[in-house]
Amino acid sequence: MSKTTNIALPSMRVSYEQGSLTESDLAGSWHEQLQLWLDQATNAGLPEPNAFVLATADPEGRPSSRTVLAKGLDARGLVFFTNYTSTKSHDLMATRYASATFPWFAVQRQAHVRGTVEKVGPEETAAYWAGRPRGSQLGAWASPQSRVVSGRPVLESALNKVERQFADADRVPVPPHWGGWRIRPEEVEFWQGRRDRMHDRLRFRLGRDGWELQRIAP
Repeated sequence: MSKTTNIALPSMRVSYEQGSLTESDLAGSWHEQLQLWLDQATNAGLPEPNAFVLATADPEGRPSSRTVLAKGLDARGLVFFTNYTSTKSHDLMATRYASATFPWFAVQRQAHVRGTVEKVGPEETAAYWAGRPRGSQLGAWASPQSRVVSGRPVLESALNKVERQFADADRVPVPPHWGGWRIRPEEVEFWQGRRDRMHDRLRFRLGRDGWELQRIAP
């Protein structure tokens, strides 16, 4: 019998003392700053530095979240790709709003992106699709994402069928049910952990006259 250890959750804590964040530290735009922190997280050797927690809600307001990978970033917004029949896509089509959190725990940083969403155009989707590994392309065809299946053999059978279907094809086409979403930010917050929980939180917020910078209490 394995030994069970009860973890004392109330006593678990880390003192954040790796850095600070001032208004003068920030780049001139939210996307330049986010790219800078992504680059620094990558250079620090963090696993999956482009992974973020995507939060959505259904029409009744019931939230759900999952981790996805950022695959595009520019002044227009933050892009990820997925199955358009998935639960998250149904949520996004219903509410047209999402939030994203990059949890870079190892460097005591977070970034939060919140805003409206739009589908990525077919040309941009095709350009990204062309660079995906063939196995990932076949998996996108085979998986009925978010649907209940009776067991793993169902998925393996579906993948085998798709492999046979495209066995003689040099290129696997983009599935009609697959593509990108772009989050067009209304707010982007940069969070730097500080000692005594007096964290630095600086937010780019889109107002009537353009982007403004705000400091938020921790």
